[in-house]
Amino acid sequence: MGKVAAKMKVMPQSPEIDLDALQERLEEALPEGGKISRVDREDVAFGLIALFPTVIVPDGAGGTEAIEEAFGGVEGVESVSVDEVGRI
Repeated sequence: MGKVAAKMKVMPQSPEIDLDALQERLEEALPEGGKISRVDREDVAFGLIALFPTVIVPDGAGGTEAIEEAFGGVEGVESVSVDEVGRI
């Protein structure tokens, strides 16, 4: 079974959210077998910064749904979407 790299877009609830703490909570929420290889940050608007974690997961049924659900349940996360997906 191969692996998939998924670049996710995670929007925090407000500009006041501590992005370092949010990143740690995302890492803790990862489903079993998942790993964050890097996290990019991008200014969105009005001081709001989005996190773009690249998650490596086994290539199996369900795709990125488990990651989206896990990240969506993290405190301080407003929304989660898939930015890019590719096999590695």
